[in-house]
Amino acid sequence: MGKKSGKKKYYVVWRGFRPGIYSTWEACKEQIQGYERAQYKSFDSLEEAKQAFEKSYEEIRELKGKKNLHELTTDRKPILYSLSVDAACKGNPGILEYRGVFTDTGTEVFRRGPYEQGTVNIGEFLAIVLGLAWLKKNKLKMPIYSDSRTAIAWVRKKQVNTKLKWTDKNRELLRAVHSAMKWLKENETGDIPILKWETKLWGEIPADYGRK
Repeated sequence: MGKKSGKKKYYVVWRGFRPGIYSTWEACKEQIQGYERAQYKSFDSLEEAKQAFEKSYEEIRELKGKKNLHELTTDRKPILYSLSVDAACKGNPGILEYRGVFTDTGTEVFRRGPYEQGTVNIGEFLAIVLGLAWLKKNKLKMPIYSDSRTAIAWVRKKQVNTKLKWTDKNRELLRAVHSAMKWLKENETGDIPILKWETKLWGEIPADYGRK
């Protein structure tokens, strides 16, 4: 999951409006926001970013904690024919985004945000619900992976339990939460398994934003 960090980061954009290396998240975001299937990652130093830019996104994706899921040796393996979701929040509360990707390929299926004054758990919840809705709309039956036990529990209860204060700034996010809870209560989703992503065994979830 994306987390707030005080360290200086450099961002490599492989696929975006203008591929390159950027020294701020804001500059990077301009190149990827609204760009379908954007490819980007953060690095701790400029030198590391330069070296990464010389390689392909797929190579770096595996090296940065997203293991090659086809080569896992553990007895417990993820179901590759599945959807993975994740959220990133810069601050707590802060600027929130969430997305879903195909676990096997990392292909982005949907992305939402940014929303002001959100939390990671709310983003994870919304990502799971949007994943459920997307699968039903497209008549696909595959599991959904999330690395948030809290969000999975909220989805099963069809109710968000958050201490986040709702204000004028996050009114749009509140509408999204209410809409998601309403959708859950009006739709049957028991045929779509919602599974916990085992980060310690499998590396970062494929939908991870790579901003740690």
